[in-house]
Amino acid sequence: MSTTKKKKAQDDPAAHSAAADGQRLGRTRKRLLKWYDANARDLPWRHTQDPYAIWVSETMLQQTRVDTVIPYYERFLEHYPDVASLADADLESVYALWTGLGYYSRARNLREAAQSVMTDFDGELPGQAEDLRALKGIGRYTAGALASIAFDREEPLVDGNVIRVLARFLGIRDDVGKAAVVERFWSLAGGLVVGPRPGDLNQALMELGAVVCTPRSPACDACPLGRDCSARAQGDPAQLPRKKKRTPVRRVEAAVAWIERGGRTLAVRRPEGGLLGGLWELPGGELQDGEAPEEGLRRALAETVGLKLLGAEAVASVEHLFTHRRLRLHVFRAAGVEGRVRREGFAEHRWLGASALAALPQGGPTRKALAALGVGEARAPRARLRAAAESAQ
Repeated sequence: MSTTKKKKAQDDPAAHSAAADGQRLGRTRKRLLKWYDANARDLPWRHTQDPYAIWVSETMLQQTRVDTVIPYYERFLEHYPDVASLADADLESVYALWTGLGYYSRARNLREAAQSVMTDFDGELPGQAEDLRALKGIGRYTAGALASIAFDREEPLVDGNVIRVLARFLGIRDDVGKAAVVERFWSLAGGLVVGPRPGDLNQALMELGAVVCTPRSPACDACPLGRDCSARAQGDPAQLPRKKKRTPVRRVEAAVAWIERGGRTLAVRRPEGGLLGGLWELPGGELQDGEAPEEGLRRALAETVGLKLLGAEAVASVEHLFTHRRLRLHVFRAAGVEGRVRREGFAEHRWLGASALAALPQGGPTRKALAALGVGEARAPRARLRAAAESAQ
């Protein structure tokens, strides 16, 4: 570096800070790996080097707790053990295995990406991050996780756990919701991952954030980085990372109806994409401001399935919390309807027996509505899977 460039770097506080952060992180690498070797949780996807199995696990783990994912992961691989079997799978069957895990676009994207792997990569998941990011549903984080864990590439990853660990360790007090700040974390993680065992290094960072450097009550005494942690030295680790308050949860009301004809019940499927995309539900829709539930149901049925409601019995109201909205769903049993089904806004409809309807891929609100009607149960499939696993032990 020329004398002029050196002087510029010395005069630039940001450059100096980045260099200092990099040096501090470089000294922690061995400690992180040593801690991980002694403390890593025994998780099923850590017993394989199969890129496909690791891909499935990383997809399921997005915004979902580890203990929730384990039974889904194991059941999914039993049905679809490799890329080819998933690529050939019927989407509704994939949804059925995913039901209760939430964020259903992940399942749809996973299957679509598997089809791309078969056609564009001869059935083998690519090992380069840039190739991985060309696949549907694989973003920067997942590409880094797969490239490093499955293919031993020196590729970084940044998730909430990594941000929390690095923000506290380095004392970064900027708003982590800002793009420039997030890029700083990617740069820091990119420097840290260089060296032996990049996949284990990335997992060590995430593991530390998940079990020690937790959001509310960090166990600083058990942290391998504790003696050099800026937030611990300042006495406020739980205050970092800093981010703007979440958008308030929006309250939404909707109404649906159990409509029978000849012993069969009408079910409708939402279009792919969007909230609960591709899943089945009872017909109905959102209420307008100030609209009474039965009045709104009558309007929604006419608009979305072309049926005239002759009367309805209120059965129950159930609530379901999404990430940014709280739904109150009014459930009715129709006394009768007139007309033929003419869909508007739904992808498909079927007249089904109760057991067949309950077996369709469906979201939490519909599951709760059916339970209120005496069909199926409100408990999420993940809770049933967990209970079955515990009883088998």
